[in-house]
Amino acid sequence: MELTFSKWVCAFLLCCWLNFSKGYSVEGLREDSKVKAVNLGGWLVVEGWIKPSLFDGIPNGDMLDGTEVQFKSVTLQKYMSAENGGGMNVTVSRDVASSWESFKLWRVSESEFQFRTSQGQFLTCDGVGCSISATAESPSTSETFFIERNNSRVHIKLKSGAYLQATIENQLTGDYPGTPGWDDNEATFEMMIVANNLHGDFQLANGYGHNDAKKVLQRHRNTFITTEDFHFLYRHGINTVRIPVGWWIASDPNPPAPFIGGTLEALDNAFSWAQAYNIMCIIDLHAAPGSQNGMEHSASRDGFTGWPSPDYISQTLDVIDFLASRYAKHPALLGIELLNEPSAATVPLDTLVSYYKQGYQIVRKYSSTAYVIICQRIGNADPLELYQADIGSHNIVVDLHFYNLFDPFYVNMSAADNIQFIYKSREDQLRALNSTNGPLVFIVF
Repeated sequence: MELTFSKWVCAFLLCCWLNFSKGYSVEGLREDSKVKAVNLGGWLVVEGWIKPSLFDGIPNGDMLDGTEVQFKSVTLQKYMSAENGGGMNVTVSRDVASSWESFKLWRVSESEFQFRTSQGQFLTCDGVGCSISATAESPSTSETFFIERNNSRVHIKLKSGAYLQATIENQLTGDYPGTPGWDDNEATFEMMIVANNLHGDFQLANGYGHNDAKKVLQRHRNTFITTEDFHFLYRHGINTVRIPVGWWIASDPNPPAPFIGGTLEALDNAFSWAQAYNIMCIIDLHAAPGSQNGMEHSASRDGFTGWPSPDYISQTLDVIDFLASRYAKHPALLGIELLNEPSAATVPLDTLVSYYKQGYQIVRKYSSTAYVIICQRIGNADPLELYQADIGSHNIVVDLHFYNLFDPFYVNMSAADNIQFIYKSREDQLRALNSTNGPLVFIVF
């Protein structure tokens, strides 16, 4: 166990050392005023790049939710296209593929899929003989298609059993006569997988199906992090762990489909192990309802970001209330991070600040001392925007993500060298953030 975890630490965790930049004493820590922490990523929120083998047993594993595909008629040698990116008819008329000719998969089963356009609508057909359009705002039976594969060639079939075909008028219709073969015919298309980048909780659970996903995740959660790992961290001077969780933890043990229960029990175990080894815990809401950044670690289904909607924000605040009420009095709680990495491109600053202020008040309802951690927006955003936002009166921490981890420049540096590089290269920025009355800061790198 320790050997495996030691390799994992070297590969990921020590690159994500969290350190409060001020010299103040941090409430709750024993014998040390500095937070020396690791992030337990890939455990209770799945990130495929951390453990790719979790996805190895999924049938048609290259066609997960969010996979981006293009279709080219073998007879017309033209690409299927949603005119204007969606909201109009679908044609088979383009010589070159771009965003209008790209569709994101919503997986229903290993052979049934729905196709989402770049503007968010779904392909639909109202029966045999229909012309396919991209006009459905949400998918149901009329928006569900079967895909039959023969290497890169595919047939697309309606629920009724009729096959789609590319007509000589460059239309896509649901009326191919009979059952097509794999020769060059109007119902055969070349399928190109343009991107298959999302490997998170949604893709895993929906890819395997509930029963198999439950087995895979139970085994993963029971073995990826254990009490021996906390012992290892304790012996190496780590006094805090940051534990990413998904919003569905508040509905455990029976969260909404396709998510799989069990993360709450694992988090309870982590708190018990942490207490046994004098380690403190930061609960990090890593995945919010609707996804706050469209990435796999926010459990996005297909890369779209829906979180700024009022309903999703309200649901997220309920999750914070659940976590705060359950863990506020636990002696191993150091803080709660209200949201990980909201996207600057899709989450307005005023919306985020309002959410953070409400989340702060919820945590304070249960604890006067727990640290409330607010994460910067990722993308084109100034880290100072949150530092000056006046979220709450005390024990506020701003979480900055510099991510040396993903830059090859830092690969041959030791963990200590990485830390010193941050102090030196970011000295002016850290000094600007280190004002007398401002919030504390920690750095992920």
